[in-house]
Amino acid sequence: MTPSLSPLDTCASTATLQSRVIAHCEADEGKAVERLCAILRIPSISTDPAYERDVRRAADWLAADLTTLGFTAEVCKTIGHPIVVAHHPGVGAAAKHAPRVLFYGHYDVQPADPLDLWTSPPFEPAIVNGPKGPRVVARGAVDDKGQVMSFLEALRGWHAIAGGPPVPVTVMLEGEEEAGSKSLEPFLHAAKDRLVGDVCIVSDTGMWDIDTPAITTRLRGLVYLECTIHGPSRDLHSGMYGGAVPNPIQVLADVVHSFHDADRRITVAGFYEGVEELSPQTRAQWESLGFSDAEFLGDIGLPCGFGEKGRSSLERTWSRPTLEVNGIFGGYTGKGAKTVIGAFATAKISCRLVGQQDPDRISAALKAHIIERLPAGCRAEFESHGANPAISVRESSPYLTLASKALEDVYGRKPLLIGTGGSIPAVGSIKQILGMDSLLIGFGLDDDCVHSPNEKFELRCFHNGTKCHAALLGELASLKQR
Repeated sequence: MTPSLSPLDTCASTATLQSRVIAHCEADEGKAVERLCAILRIPSISTDPAYERDVRRAADWLAADLTTLGFTAEVCKTIGHPIVVAHHPGVGAAAKHAPRVLFYGHYDVQPADPLDLWTSPPFEPAIVNGPKGPRVVARGAVDDKGQVMSFLEALRGWHAIAGGPPVPVTVMLEGEEEAGSKSLEPFLHAAKDRLVGDVCIVSDTGMWDIDTPAITTRLRGLVYLECTIHGPSRDLHSGMYGGAVPNPIQVLADVVHSFHDADRRITVAGFYEGVEELSPQTRAQWESLGFSDAEFLGDIGLPCGFGEKGRSSLERTWSRPTLEVNGIFGGYTGKGAKTVIGAFATAKISCRLVGQQDPDRISAALKAHIIERLPAGCRAEFESHGANPAISVRESSPYLTLASKALEDVYGRKPLLIGTGGSIPAVGSIKQILGMDSLLIGFGLDDDCVHSPNEKFELRCFHNGTKCHAALLGELASLKQR
């Protein structure tokens, strides 16, 4: 059934409560920062087995916190790291008819390496002053613990003022988003009946700038493959065998070079099937944003853009597919010299997908491209680290309308509808398995150093994010769904 914007009898009281909730969140900002720092101190690095206990500790911390907000919370076992699931039926008459909301986020973080580039220890949160005001510096500050805590603080505000949220809410927090989300889809299938909802809200994206909110309506998909090329059965002396046998490192380098042509278009057969050109309306909207290449690239020390010929940086990151090598290694990588031909070489390869590109077809085509270029005596071994389609949000969605209103109420200006170059595999899985569209409402900034040393989250963004989520919950209570 398509929901309609039908005011309920309780709208006036809900609006009053909404204002009181936002005021409470503002008064509680100091304690909110303390709670954020507490979860940031837990090194929940999902990709490194050495931190398995810390990942579990973070899940336990979040489940305990949700319990204090009136939720029934559980740390659920998976084939990998646990997933936190919590439920609240909502309070008030409107909750009986309002849409059921699923909040999704992840509590795991990227490794902190290289440690020597951090200005403070990555798991000892530091509150420092920056050009835009105070910020918290720590691994996970914005990706995604800070953004998760922004909606948990909104739920805390509703709990304090009204005894709970005005709509039924389920919270699902994943523990291995940064490690490929291998457990997520099996869990979604197994727990489908417990995750029933009408709309999913995700805070793992960004704003246009610190004063301009944004809702992401385009999210690129992802195919991530690890490819290992094997040659000789053992490492060889390069003097005895060099020039007479295939060198897996050189073979891999040749394969990587073959991925793009002179115009930086991807050469994998069929790669562009399903890629759509921008509509004139979307192109005009993006051109009106005043995007600056110099500002975008200056922060990372580059003088100009690079990529597919004839495309702007905004197009390349929001609406065009990519193929990147994220890591490459083989042979001897220690200090000094060792004359060796390594027995294998490995590359980690990610493809960002757009439009109707099929992740399975892209993965198969990429493997075929690599295998076709191997010399005799070499073989390729592949390991998948995830495959998810691109996502787009209908601009006619009533949920998008209400989210826009909530953000405008807090920021005093309409949010921009933007794309993003990143991928959130869970969004595609939630759509495919749970049949639920997602609202991508994030509060990160381009200079937050996501996945880099000195990751940070502006406290103004954190607090405004909390207020936006609080306002959105109130707005959703006015949407008669059932």
